[in-house]
Amino acid sequence: MFYFDTLFEKKILRSDYLEGVNHFFTTRDGFDFDKMGAKRLITPNQTHSANVRIADDRMEYPETDGLIISNSGDAVYLRFADCTPLMFYDTKNHIAAVSHAGWRGTAAKIGVLTVEKMHESFGSNPEDIIALIGPAISICCYEVGEDVKEKLLSTVSDTTGLFDGNKVDLKKINSKQLEETGIKKIDTCPYCTVCDNDKFFSYRKENGTINRHYAFMML
Repeated sequence: MFYFDTLFEKKILRSDYLEGVNHFFTTRDGFDFDKMGAKRLITPNQTHSANVRIADDRMEYPETDGLIISNSGDAVYLRFADCTPLMFYDTKNHIAAVSHAGWRGTAAKIGVLTVEKMHESFGSNPEDIIALIGPAISICCYEVGEDVKEKLLSTVSDTTGLFDGNKVDLKKINSKQLEETGIKKIDTCPYCTVCDNDKFFSYRKENGTINRHYAFMML
């Protein structure tokens, strides 16, 4: 279950699925990540791609919308304003990942690609992975064209409850994709970035705002 908390006098959002793991989603309050004391603080250059990379000795990750961290003291954060934040934590191998799933990333199954890369590189078993689906635009406010709708719904075997006319549920589609790849523990945030615009930024509602909230994880 998601709940609001305060860290360094800033309002943040956490999930009790990851108690003991250093993670949170920021709000409109913003946040200074330097205060977290990470050995390395990494943020990739997001381009709505489906590229997932593993953090190594580099600090720059161009055209990267998913980043996996495995070293103690490493931290990663990605930017959002309607798109779906995905967090992953492997409870056995103690590695973490954050991915950015807009409609393009969701259609390309970036969440599944992240899990597959965790498996290929670290031997992660999907049954050992906890996934969080953070604050994003919800089905109530996300209407798309028929072509986008078809692309999104084609990524799962069962589309029940994932759409209403031309409105689609990005959070549930990502959750369904992850369920079908074998993840059993998924916590989905109930907050909609449009309806709850007093708490989070929304690209759609705020006419293309450049402001972003963040998804942060640190080992």
